[in-house]
Amino acid sequence: MKKKICKYLSELIVSISEGELMEIMEIPPEEKMGDLALPCFVMAKKLHKNPVQIATELVEKLNEQKNELGIEKAENVGAYCNIYFKRDLFVKKCFETLQKNKYGVSQIGAGKTICMDYSSPNIAKNFHVGHLRTTIIGNSLYKIYQKLGYDVVRINHLGDWGTQFGKLIVAYKLWSSEAQIKETGIEELMRIYVKFENESKKDDALIVKAREWFVKMEQNDEEALKLWNWFKEISMIEFERVYKLLGVSFDSYLGESFYRDKVPALVEKLKGMELLVESQGAQVIDLEKYNMPPCLITKSDGGSIYHSRDIAAILYRKEKYDFEKCLYVTGLEQALHFKQIFKAIEVMGYDWYEGLVHVPYGLVSLAGEKLSTRNGTVIYAEDILKEAIERAYNAIIEKNPTLSDKEETAKKVGVGAVIFHDLFNQRIKNVDFSWKDVLNFDGITGPYVQYTYARAKSVLRKAGETVVVDDIDYTVLADDVTYSLVKVLAGYEDAVVNAAEKNEPSIVARYVISLTTVFNKFYHDCSILQAEEKKKKARLLLTDFGSKILCEACGLLGMECPEEM
Repeated sequence: MKKKICKYLSELIVSISEGELMEIMEIPPEEKMGDLALPCFVMAKKLHKNPVQIATELVEKLNEQKNELGIEKAENVGAYCNIYFKRDLFVKKCFETLQKNKYGVSQIGAGKTICMDYSSPNIAKNFHVGHLRTTIIGNSLYKIYQKLGYDVVRINHLGDWGTQFGKLIVAYKLWSSEAQIKETGIEELMRIYVKFENESKKDDALIVKAREWFVKMEQNDEEALKLWNWFKEISMIEFERVYKLLGVSFDSYLGESFYRDKVPALVEKLKGMELLVESQGAQVIDLEKYNMPPCLITKSDGGSIYHSRDIAAILYRKEKYDFEKCLYVTGLEQALHFKQIFKAIEVMGYDWYEGLVHVPYGLVSLAGEKLSTRNGTVIYAEDILKEAIERAYNAIIEKNPTLSDKEETAKKVGVGAVIFHDLFNQRIKNVDFSWKDVLNFDGITGPYVQYTYARAKSVLRKAGETVVVDDIDYTVLADDVTYSLVKVLAGYEDAVVNAAEKNEPSIVARYVISLTTVFNKFYHDCSILQAEEKKKKARLLLTDFGSKILCEACGLLGMECPEEM
């Protein structure tokens, strides 16, 4: 309907296109101001008229064609044209669209591939709350893009190469044993890693030994690689437990180590392009004219570094997947690193560099202190999720002790609470982790959303009948409360598309809260099961659409909705 109105107006105002009008058309801040509002300020310069005069003239024209355009009326308030739809017609079109287009979301990404690099924990380090952020954000973006029809390749670029493994080998030989690691797994690896960091501050020789062991790894030393593989296997067991709790999986686990043997070919390519220069024995790409530090390709000892491995990974992924975009969901502190490697791809002459996108997120802190595996200040992701599940289980025992599947419901509610807490705010914002905030089961939370879904499903179960669009009298859905719910449902596709365009899952999370709020008002203010037959059928169909979109939108965040709570 918006498109139809803008097309009509563009024919009246020849100097302004339909697309421009679609861009400037707004949704008014208050429902009493109409369904759409067209500000006429931007037209004043082109039309050489007062914006109030423009609004007055357009309103007159809109009212002349209101039946053809499907509008009830148009009014001008100052320099704005406020447009009111015919409510029953809008509701009908909304329901038909929801039924036809997979609940209103078109497949704009069909035939296009997106690579998405997220989670990517470091081997031999416990999966902490910082890793949880990239995993939750990345998984949600994967689902959002997939919903829009994109073919998404989920890549877990494991941090499984680098000097830190030299440190770990030294630490293992000095302060641990095979028996100790077999007994406690990654906890022991973490203990000795933190000990190395502390001891190396007092003894520089430890750093030298660590570098020597990493060089051995790069030279395929049998003992070094055997220990490295062992540490990796222990770590993957830990990671998979967390991924299982979150319901997360990946298409590729190729980490940094996979690309190390591709770095020599990259170096030769860069030499052939005359892009490499020597700097203190190292090989770099000079990025000074782009106001960036040099991009390090090989260290002075000839070893690869994460810059060169990341560039090799980009070239490999482009060749293998021919992606339209490759997204990197990592902390904001890595912004410079990605600017450097993306610029390196550009100076190498690849015109697809604009498809490389860093999706940064804010830091996670504990009482204001940045989390770090170096000093041992960590909160483990598995502990958070298990604690949330336990608290959810206790709440269910208290509020609904007769619920049949308490364990599974508690898992959905507990994990959903953690996910929603992370995704509700913009990803770039820092998160000060607090058990109280994460596990608050009141207010704007995941459990509140899930309970609303369970309430809607309860109504539908009690009704015990199937209602279809063809049987509906749309005039009975024109009251203010019901119409507000229909309009929120109609905004689902915009929320999903906007979230993808901005790589911002919080847009979907806030949509979920809007839908939950208006549905609960509808539930309380409008009788459903006790209404007369026409209203009952229409309201049941609205309840059905509402529950399905709420469940779908939660699914895009990575949350599951229990049928009962």
